[in-house]
Amino acid sequence: MRSIWNGSISFGLVSIPIKLFSGSEDRKLDLDMLDSHDGNRIRYKRVNEETGKEVEYKDIVKGFKKDDKYIILEKEDFENANMKKSKTIDIEQFIDADEVSDVLFKKPYFIKPQKEGGKSYILLRDALVKTKKLGVATFVMRQKEHLSLIGVYDSALVLHIIRFDDEIRDTAELELPKEKAGKKELDMAISLIDQYTEKFDFERFKDVYNDQLMKIIDSKTSGTKSKPEKFESKATPAKDLMAQLKASLEKRGKKAS
Repeated sequence: MRSIWNGSISFGLVSIPIKLFSGSEDRKLDLDMLDSHDGNRIRYKRVNEETGKEVEYKDIVKGFKKDDKYIILEKEDFENANMKKSKTIDIEQFIDADEVSDVLFKKPYFIKPQKEGGKSYILLRDALVKTKKLGVATFVMRQKEHLSLIGVYDSALVLHIIRFDDEIRDTAELELPKEKAGKKELDMAISLIDQYTEKFDFERFKDVYNDQLMKIIDSKTSGTKSKPEKFESKATPAKDLMAQLKASLEKRGKKAS
């Protein structure tokens, strides 16, 4: 794996030199965009909007428009905006793991100590496991400040980039129904949840969509046509809710026995 960020983690006066590695990978099929008329691949070019000429990637810079004029920003400008946060993941507090809503999470990154940081890395990892806490930290990566949580996964420190408060939209915009569930239906729904409650088995869940898409691609390659499974999702009418809950409980009960 190739590291995407080098620096250090600090908590209190302890500093741990580390490297960050992406902790997840995108499993989407690599699909190219084609012209529907002749099947030729479409390419995108970086073009100067005044001259119409293509610009090489090495000649592209970033700029901020101010008063109808662009202020060019160099690589050093982004680092100098906050030198410490560009080099240090500074843990500012610790919290209980169950205090954080899942909607905040974005992407995990594995943390590996550099040579001289092994002992302090193990210290932080084992302390987080013992206390069942997460470290709250901020740092800068790819010219953006990130809020993050540091915890432990499978004996490695892992950093979760989470969203800032102002990145979460107000649920009031959804105009959700205001009525509450009836007691009988609620009790039955809780029973159904109890029946479906199991220990989480991470390996049980597989991404099958890509495999199914590859089957379609293979069938197209061979000139055969695959038959798609028919599926229609229908909302359960309010008057049928109780009956469907009962049927669900019975079905689950038969499966368990």
